[in-house]
Amino acid sequence: MTSNVVKAASPLASAVTGAMELSVAQWLLVVCLVAFPLLYEWSVSFKYFCKMAFYNGWILTLAILAIPICAVRGRNVENMKVLRFMLLHIKYLYGIKIEVRGWENFNIKEPYVVVSNHQSSLDLLGMMEILPGRCVPIAKRELMYAGTAGLACWLAGVIFINRKKTDDAISVMSEAAETMLKEDVRVWVFPEGTRNHSGSLLPFKRGAFHLAVQAQVPVIPVIMSSYKDFYSKKDRKFTTGKCTVQILPGVPTKGLCADDVPALADKVREVMLETFTEISSERPGKEPGGGH
Repeated sequence: MTSNVVKAASPLASAVTGAMELSVAQWLLVVCLVAFPLLYEWSVSFKYFCKMAFYNGWILTLAILAIPICAVRGRNVENMKVLRFMLLHIKYLYGIKIEVRGWENFNIKEPYVVVSNHQSSLDLLGMMEILPGRCVPIAKRELMYAGTAGLACWLAGVIFINRKKTDDAISVMSEAAETMLKEDVRVWVFPEGTRNHSGSLLPFKRGAFHLAVQAQVPVIPVIMSSYKDFYSKKDRKFTTGKCTVQILPGVPTKGLCADDVPALADKVREVMLETFTEISSERPGKEPGGGH
């Protein structure tokens, strides 16, 4: 009799224990569901990491969707239109308003080299907002191995360079110059070479300007205003805000040679720095001067 009672109690005890374990798991889930939105609203750092995680994860997810569409054409600069279409909505998800000035300076039929300041991965939003037709960025080779994003970029004709090997970089630039002229391609370059959070512009590397001079095509400066009002990696801040993108008139390179590249790079950096300082100091709601 006692044995039967013990046997009967054993399944009962197991059931009670299982119910308690399930209850604990449920409570943990409830705590997480309550804590997450509270932390998101109260902690600036927590909100920053959540937004950046979603930003990077969403781009990788969109790349998965873009790959089969782009693969139909193979590696082709026209695939940049697919990537641009898929990425344009991200600014709305994050409440970032982008104001573009100087659209008319892109009304050039010939190839050209776009040079832009580089603040963070958010530059992608400004780039996609104004990306001209048949324009591809030059990126560091490491991006090619960034999972789905790397494959999507390769299919879109992004030009990858190995910055650690000067000879390889020069070779790629020479090929890019030939491609620009033969296939009517524009190229987008970040001449600072790396992301810059200083609130100014780093010294320019000269590869983009050698490319423009070699191909004898104009250099078109593009400046994105400082993100400091809504984004800061140092302060772990990421809120809503506004970015101004200024497209400046092209700088001609006809008749210039390799010896003229240093002066050309300095001239372009000077006008870009002046514009960056000007548009970054504007207060929200201020009427743009001479905007488009």
